[in-house]
Amino acid sequence: MSEVDPIPVIEKEEQLWTDNDNHVPRQPSKYLGFVAGTASGFMKNLVGHPFDTIKVRLQTSSRFTGTLNCLLETLRKEGVSGLYKGFTPPLVGWVLMDATMLGSLHFYRHWLMENVYPDHSQLPLSGHAIAGFGSGMTVSFVAAPVEQIKARLQVQYGAKTRLYTGPIDCLKKVYDSAGIRGIYRGLFATMVFRSNFVFWWSSYEIFKQWFQKSTKMSDPSINFFSGGLSATVFWIFAYPADVVKQTIMTDSPVPSERKLHRYRDAVRYIYDTRGLSGFGRGFLPCILRSFPANAAALAAFEAVMKLFTEGS
Repeated sequence: MSEVDPIPVIEKEEQLWTDNDNHVPRQPSKYLGFVAGTASGFMKNLVGHPFDTIKVRLQTSSRFTGTLNCLLETLRKEGVSGLYKGFTPPLVGWVLMDATMLGSLHFYRHWLMENVYPDHSQLPLSGHAIAGFGSGMTVSFVAAPVEQIKARLQVQYGAKTRLYTGPIDCLKKVYDSAGIRGIYRGLFATMVFRSNFVFWWSSYEIFKQWFQKSTKMSDPSINFFSGGLSATVFWIFAYPADVVKQTIMTDSPVPSERKLHRYRDAVRYIYDTRGLSGFGRGFLPCILRSFPANAAALAAFEAVMKLFTEGS
């Protein structure tokens, strides 16, 4: 092959599918993503869900004075199980969300490599950012219903205010109140929030390349720390949009009883009731969660991918 010949598609496939480029000799089965996505989703929720419950409650209620107060009040009144309210929807949904996110990310990277960067041997940072944006838009259609059910269950504080007995009951009641549009309420807010995948996947690539060039860490360690650090970067940029999204999703599901009809209504409501600081309310448990939950999830995903690839 001459120096000017393009890199064959199979080599691009190997470079784009995994972050462990040098050790995966071929593209894994498309079904393996679902298996690895299950491990990733379970680990992310197991580690991160208690932090997420505290975050959502701080974002949507003024009854707590801060992170520690919310944690102690939840444990005192509801026990440890209170921290895991709404655990099932993201656990089940994350299998589809991870498969959709990673599958679309791979598709967009491949398409960009073939059509936008055909003369590059590897996808440049701008390509990773564009692919990240595209995957964020795509996965929003799966994420919006899942995150709405999760949020509604998380803000049930006790028996007296309990509207839903579980995720299926919540889904049914939201559908009965507003139909399919009710199920997808908050889709635009979800897309605004997940547009910040631009920062997640581009920073992941930056961290990964730095660790590879500047350290002697193993690939699993590089994946773990790159995943945790890039998730932290993502939340720093995305958090205000998440507050708006959660506020919209926990508004009344009944159209005639809603306080917030448009995205800007939610922005104005947060500012009028809590000031500018309202857009950062709940940030501490979120940022405490972001590193361990996402690092553990990515490590689990890569471990399962590696296990099945090497074993085949």
